[in-house]
Amino acid sequence: MTDVRQPAEDIHDQFAEHVDITVEDIADRLDTLVNQYQVPIDEARRSLVNNYRDQAGIDRDSPSGTNEQRDIVTIDAPDEWVDLTAKVVDLWEPRSDSIGQVGLLGDETGTIKFTAWAKSDLPALEEEAVYQLGNVVTDEYQGRYSVKLNRTTTIEELDQEIEVGDNTVECDGALVDIQNGSGLIKRCPEEDCTRVLQNGRCSEHGEGEGEFDLRVKGVLDDGHKVHEVIFNQEMTEQLAEISLEEAKEMAMDALDTTVVADTIRDMTLGYYYQVEGPVLGRYVLVETFEQRSERGDAEAALIRARSI
Repeated sequence: MTDVRQPAEDIHDQFAEHVDITVEDIADRLDTLVNQYQVPIDEARRSLVNNYRDQAGIDRDSPSGTNEQRDIVTIDAPDEWVDLTAKVVDLWEPRSDSIGQVGLLGDETGTIKFTAWAKSDLPALEEEAVYQLGNVVTDEYQGRYSVKLNRTTTIEELDQEIEVGDNTVECDGALVDIQNGSGLIKRCPEEDCTRVLQNGRCSEHGEGEGEFDLRVKGVLDDGHKVHEVIFNQEMTEQLAEISLEEAKEMAMDALDTTVVADTIRDMTLGYYYQVEGPVLGRYVLVETFEQRSERGDAEAALIRARSI
């Protein structure tokens, strides 16, 4: 059962000045969504945040309160308003007219993608320059977090240097759990929205047909520490030896998308893996991996891991 107390306290701190709510009320709603209806905690949190913004009459493109100054490595949830001190590591060519700038920001703890909307009419950021960025909002796609600059974002260039850190890690362990939200999922089809649909509904844009995607949210245990990991579509296809098209056909034949996650569990749970990738919030986003053990059941693999 997922513990919802801390996210409930975070939401309460964000909206207590605007909406008459208690931590207990929020925790009850989160508990119903997450533990009764099996909605992923990030999606449940996002849904409540948007609901309280609407109740308070707060524009969804505006921050809901005082922002927290954050290190990039600590960004581990979407739809949070934060302040960053960061260096522009790289600028990329925008792939849409709606995007003014897109690139990579970095600080001592790591790097993160940023997007600045063209309609926001913000000052252009320069490569290698360091900025204090206020009122940026976090986003997530396939476990990879990013930040978006919007019309309320403040930009101040700083006369300082930042040594950008590398947050890539290598870890291994027995794959002892495949979490909810794994397998064949659907994402919102709206431009620049990557939210996972719940019961055919995006928490931001409402009902939609959705676009299929494939992912695994898993837990590795090395006997001393657990690592939460995300395999995106490409990595999941390699991990489970199943393509997105095959997963869609499987779900269509069974008239049930959960059959895909069940199949992935049967094919992967109990193996011992070594993975490498950047740390994004509490997850390691797997960029490369290697199977390190013969097949066994998850309990046996866990026992082996704890004996090391």
